[in-house]
Amino acid sequence: MFFKKSDRKEKKCKGVILFFNEDVSFVLRLKQKIRNIIKSILNNNGKCLGEVVYIFCTDEYLYNLNIKYLQHDTYTDVITFDYCEGEYVNGEIYISLERVQENAKRFHVGLNSELYRVIFHAILHLVGYKDKTPNDKHTMTTQENYYLGMLQ
Repeated sequence: MFFKKSDRKEKKCKGVILFFNEDVSFVLRLKQKIRNIIKSILNNNGKCLGEVVYIFCTDEYLYNLNIKYLQHDTYTDVITFDYCEGEYVNGEIYISLERVQENAKRFHVGLNSELYRVIFHAILHLVGYKDKTPNDKHTMTTQENYYLGMLQ
């Protein structure tokens, strides 16, 4: 049986994407565009937006979370806490601005480009992408690049 588009029930995914700072003074550029791309990532992966919270912080703040909750005695650029329920994507994403800045220099890319990559990387993890194997890393990077291209 065929249905007209108007006959199909569309998913109502009326969640929220929030951005906060912890121990840093920072203003995220292109917030609405980033929100729209995050929604595209969710939609393209058959997921609904629940509540996704990004917290931009210092290296030290993120390092302490890494020890306390993950028992990892290392610095990192991002930690994603997954609270997804079924098709609804929920999570807290902590991003160290210091680490992102260091990585931007290391990889010879602009700070904003590296920051947006990490933002998309985290949400890709929440929809199910992995990055442990070389093949998974390649797939993840391809996805990141695709969504970074949407910022142009």
